[in-house]
Amino acid sequence: MKFKNPPVNSLSLEFLTELIISLEKLQNDKTFRGVVLTSDCPGVFSAGLDLMEMCGRNLAHYAEYWKAVQELWLQLYLSNLVLVAAINGASPAAGCLMSLSCDYRVLADNPKHVIGLNETLLGIVAPFWFKDTLVNTIGHRATERALQLGLLFSPAEALQVGMVDQVVPEDQVQSTALSVMAQWMAIPDHARQLTKTMMRKATVDHLIKQRDADIQNFVSFISRDSIQKSLQMYLKNLKQKKS
Repeated sequence: MKFKNPPVNSLSLEFLTELIISLEKLQNDKTFRGVVLTSDCPGVFSAGLDLMEMCGRNLAHYAEYWKAVQELWLQLYLSNLVLVAAINGASPAAGCLMSLSCDYRVLADNPKHVIGLNETLLGIVAPFWFKDTLVNTIGHRATERALQLGLLFSPAEALQVGMVDQVVPEDQVQSTALSVMAQWMAIPDHARQLTKTMMRKATVDHLIKQRDADIQNFVSFISRDSIQKSLQMYLKNLKQKKS
C-alpha cells in the first residue's frame, strides 16, 4: 500500500478516512495476510498530522479529526495482518507513529530520512497512546528522553535505539520488506495473531477506555489561543521556507 497525498503525505481528514477504509477492506478479505506500507512521495514516508486540519477550524471539526487519528492507530496497532513498514523517507510525528504501529520496520539509509515523535518542537504534547506505543518499542527511559527533546533520529540512531528493525540501502527497502514479510508469513496466522493481541491489547484498551476524554483533551488543547497562534506561526514559516 503506497501513501499518495503529495507533497508530504500529511494526514488530512480525507486521507485518513481513505486509509482507514482501505485497511478495513484488506483486514476483512481473508485472501490478504500481510501489507507493506510505503510512500509514493519522494523523500518522505509521512510528515504526520495535517496542521491545516488543526488551525482555524471549529470544535466539531477538531473532534472529528482526532477521532479519525485514533481510528487509524487502532486499525494498525491490532491488525490481524502482518504489517511491514518500508520507510523510504522522513517519518516525523504521526508518520513515526504509523511505522511504530507496524510489526516490523525497514528504514532507507539516508541521513535525510529522520524518524521520531517531535511534537514538543511544535509546542504540542504527544498523547499518552503515542507515548505508550514508543515505550513498547524502545523502552521507558529512551522514550522519556526522545519525547521531551522532540528527537528526530537518523537511520543509524533509530536502529541503535530500536525504533526500526533494519536499515538498508535505499534501493533495497522494498525487497527487504518483502523478504521480512515472507518470514512472518511462515508462522501460522492464528498463533501469530493471538500472540500479537496478547502483547498489544492492554495498550489498545488504555485508549479505548479513555477515547472520549482523549478527544476532549485534544479539542480543548488545540483550540487554545496560544496553541492556535503557534500553529499559525509555524505554518507561516513553512510557507516562507517554500517560497
